[in-house]
Amino acid sequence: MTVHALRSLVATLVSRPADRCLGLSAIALARSVLPSAEVAVLSPDVAVDFHFSDTRDEAVIAAELRAAFASLPVDLVVQPGAGRRKKLFLADMDSTMIGQECIDELADAAGLKAHVSAITERAMRGEIAFEPALRERVGLLKGLPIGIVEEMIASRITLTPGGRELVQTMRANGAYTALVSGGFTVFTGPISAKIGFDMHRSNLLEISGGHFAGTVTEPILGKEAKRATLEELRARFNLAPAATMAVGDGANDLAMLGEAGLGVAFHAKPIVAEAAHARVDHGDLSALIYFQGYRDEDIVRA
Repeated sequence: MTVHALRSLVATLVSRPADRCLGLSAIALARSVLPSAEVAVLSPDVAVDFHFSDTRDEAVIAAELRAAFASLPVDLVVQPGAGRRKKLFLADMDSTMIGQECIDELADAAGLKAHVSAITERAMRGEIAFEPALRERVGLLKGLPIGIVEEMIASRITLTPGGRELVQTMRANGAYTALVSGGFTVFTGPISAKIGFDMHRSNLLEISGGHFAGTVTEPILGKEAKRATLEELRARFNLAPAATMAVGDGANDLAMLGEAGLGVAFHAKPIVAEAAHARVDHGDLSALIYFQGYRDEDIVRA
């Protein structure tokens, strides 16, 4: 176990919004782990800060809290009290900012969803390399009309709850936000506009005669390109690593999450949840608002 000097830390506990399970009894349970903590309610019954000083590693304290709350739908993070409000935010799109995998939805239109979804799942779990898996799946889309994308965004794609509020609240407080996806610009363009991101970056599907050509423009935006985007934007805005946050669910997000000051695994594959600084297993993206210490009255509502 790594031992640190006494530091000012904050543990933020966030209930799954529908359950509202962080009432007085839950606060008392947290105080049994952190007996000297000062309590600050961010959202009644939903999100609570516990401010305390400790010499132990944040991961050790988080593990104790997670064990104490194992029977409740509560997400948590333990981090330094200073610098919680991040100035740069990078987010994955598929199964993070939206509820679907866009390439799987396209494959459904070609009658190949089961086959393509299986490849997607293996790639997101880190069992196969992302880039060749993407090329294989894109090849199966050859001949689909480009017009199907607009229809899918209107009828199949759902925004993850809390995502628009997260982006808008951070932007209102001076942060720069970027949607960085291993998916495709035909989706990230309209979806980033719906949510309100400052920019988006993803892969370009090649088109021939109004139909998908079955190829993607090289180089493919994968794991290393996501991390490089974080480093590029961090340098552009002259930010310290601690001032950055990233969120994602798949193996191709690991490098980006590891490079961020706070990397959050969102309903993630096991390899990602185990490696990330923090994880959201129960709630929605509003957890990332509370992780930064924002209160209900600070949130920019969609």
